[in-house]
Amino acid sequence: GMPGIMTQPYPMEFLLTPGKVTIVIEAYTQVRHIYTDGRALPENPDTLFFGTSVGHWEGDTLVVDTTNFRDTPALGQASRNLHVVERFTRVDADTIDYEFTVTDPNTWTRPWSGSLPLSRAGGPMFEYACHEGNYGLTNMLAGSRVQERAEGNR
Repeated sequence: GMPGIMTQPYPMEFLLTPGKVTIVIEAYTQVRHIYTDGRALPENPDTLFFGTSVGHWEGDTLVVDTTNFRDTPALGQASRNLHVVERFTRVDADTIDYEFTVTDPNTWTRPWSGSLPLSRAGGPMFEYACHEGNYGLTNMLAGSRVQERAEGNR
């Protein structure tokens, strides 16, 4: 769950539209919808693996509240009482500061936080897919190494 999915080393794309921020994450084809149209978190929502997210802007910072997780959310041993607050601040053309605070009184004795920079990856995102044994990649690299040796390169 958040922040687990946000701290993976896979490219992501932020799409800003009126009333919503959508984050598309290359890994596992994850898509987050963060509503910024002023709605409150639903009182009796369907619980979701990654929870329900609503956000608002504090200046240049997107602040996201996520609750309503399933009984076994995707963040460690957390309970359905998990509450995550995230802050996304763009600091320059290539960097977003990502900060999060996790609260779950059923799991941890006090809230805990972390932060890291999200850096522009450059280039397109690709479909995330598993490759059985990665035999194709091994063979492609082996062929390239043979070609390099034949050309006198190491």
